Amino acid sequence: MTNVVTMYSTTWCGYCVRLKRQMREAGISFQEVDIDQPRHEHLGERIEAKTGGFRTVPTLEVGDELLVNPTIDQVTRALAS
Repeated sequence: MTNVVTMYSTTWCGYCVRLKRQMREAGISFQEVDIDQPRHEHLGERIEAKTGGFRTVPTLEVGDELLVNPTIDQVTRALAS
């Protein structure tokens, strides 16, 4: 697993908490970006473009791919490809 994983999340998102726990348990390292922070709000625009206008979190960036609200299995598959 050599891809860099970036997780776009918020502090209030329960799905983000669960996926972060699952990724840690699976040994998947990631960088976290809180899109509610003023300095990162512009990053939410990319998520909106992918989801038709919604800032859905968690969204993971694996290489050039955006995974919107993925399962741990989807994350693992993306890293394997």
